[in-house]
Amino acid sequence: MTGPLGWLDRPDERRGIRFAEPDGSWRLWSYAELADLVRRYAGVLRDAGVGAGDVVSIVETTGPRFVGLLFGTMLAGAAASPVAPPPPFGDRARWAEHLRGVLGASTPRLVVHDPALSLVADVCAGAGVPAHDGEGLLAAADGRWAPAPGPAGLALVQFTSGSSGRVRGVRVPHPALAATVAGIQRWLRMTPDDPTASWLPVHHDMGLVGCLLAPVATGSDLWLMSPGDFVRRPLRYLECFGRRGARLTAMPAFGLDHIVRRVPREALAGMDFSAWRAVIVGAERIPPALLAEFARFAAPHGLRREALLPAYGLAEATLSVTGVPLDTGWRTATVDRGEVVGCGRPLAGARVTVVDDDGRAVPDGVVGEIVVRGPSVAAGYLPAVADRTVSGTRLLDGEVRTGDAGFLASGDLFVLGRLGDGVKVRGRMLLAEDVEAAAVSACGAPAGRITALLGQVGDAPRVVLLLARPEPGWLPAACDAATAAADGLPVEPVVVPVGAVARTSSGKPRRRLMWQDYLAGRLDLGAPATDHRPAGVPAAT
Repeated sequence: MTGPLGWLDRPDERRGIRFAEPDGSWRLWSYAELADLVRRYAGVLRDAGVGAGDVVSIVETTGPRFVGLLFGTMLAGAAASPVAPPPPFGDRARWAEHLRGVLGASTPRLVVHDPALSLVADVCAGAGVPAHDGEGLLAAADGRWAPAPGPAGLALVQFTSGSSGRVRGVRVPHPALAATVAGIQRWLRMTPDDPTASWLPVHHDMGLVGCLLAPVATGSDLWLMSPGDFVRRPLRYLECFGRRGARLTAMPAFGLDHIVRRVPREALAGMDFSAWRAVIVGAERIPPALLAEFARFAAPHGLRREALLPAYGLAEATLSVTGVPLDTGWRTATVDRGEVVGCGRPLAGARVTVVDDDGRAVPDGVVGEIVVRGPSVAAGYLPAVADRTVSGTRLLDGEVRTGDAGFLASGDLFVLGRLGDGVKVRGRMLLAEDVEAAAVSACGAPAGRITALLGQVGDAPRVVLLLARPEPGWLPAACDAATAAADGLPVEPVVVPVGAVARTSSGKPRRRLMWQDYLAGRLDLGAPATDHRPAGVPAAT
């Protein structure tokens, strides 16, 4: 076999994946052990009637079962469709509705889930979809496996993170997945001697393709934590690099912020980051000051500034589109609203252009919509949701019209934000990310504590500023900065509880969903903003 399944032919007995255990230890599963698990799952799935053209939905937490089912499904000739489990403290009714939408879109042959997730079985029963717990499915097998057909048709059905609208199933064929993995390997110069460490959700493109499939296909060691592990113990993640030899990783910008705010400098004593070669930063707009702050945080222990690699990608391109080359360092450019970080150059044969409203390419430095073509572009959306979404991303005939605003300069791509999350003000597009960056900078708030929403109320554009448990002084400073960044648009501050901001599985704010909730009066209000509101700013309605 070739591509992401090639490792199954010669699995290494010495290297593998180390899964974080609750007691602080790591449990090593060698690639030989994982290959056996993959083949057993492929056999039992085939016995259950799974074959070419089918989809298997996988609702598992980070662990060996997820890996076995992911590769086992592909080895059985079907498409694996990872689905993020319900959040431990989130809105379970909303998640159940999300799962019903996923099942309706993907029409899986069956669903395999963590045995502790009884909600999955309940939703599947109501939808008439066969469901099996991953542990019981394997226990019911006779221990034998028959040779499976291997790659055929689709490798993955990735559900987009849904930052602007309804999640959509993206159909990723094996050649697109193989091209993406090969492009990442070339970009990072990955070898079996380059361990990766990750805390990203394995159900989302960055964690799934970049930090699971790519290291496994390379045959390198992988240290794998769950997002919850990282939130609780970011120092444990840093120890993978400073004490255990990991060299490669990826995360959204808020992960860098969490580290520098939660890890005391003295806790890094004795760590050596000099071999840490790549910290890919993507999934959301990257504040330049945060990159500089993280570089200063880790530099005394050997991390080079050039190891920070801003990047851009999306599920419709399987994952990666552009990235800063190794050993070059990131660039910034000055725009109307301050500095923006460059996301590097095209990867994996991608061709990136920026176009105007009529689809015509614009010159360097001119803002427009980012368009992507190349071998990693997915085969399209699942038909069930292709025509009924409010997302601005379109995928047609091998081209992704991303719905993202940006510009090219000297070969580098600079990403500004989602066009669908902005409004036109006196003929100029104002993006939510611009307003949010100004508000956050004005009061020094941690990542995720201030979120800007933009939209129309009647015929008039408005800014809604969500402040999660604001500290004294935040609200006046944030509102003043937001008003200035928004060219004087009305700014309405709304104080919400921490955790009330709806986010995708990769941590991006679901701005369109929250705007709709705002208009419908469904926002989770923790406290009135009137006690903190500066003069001239209207109260929440």
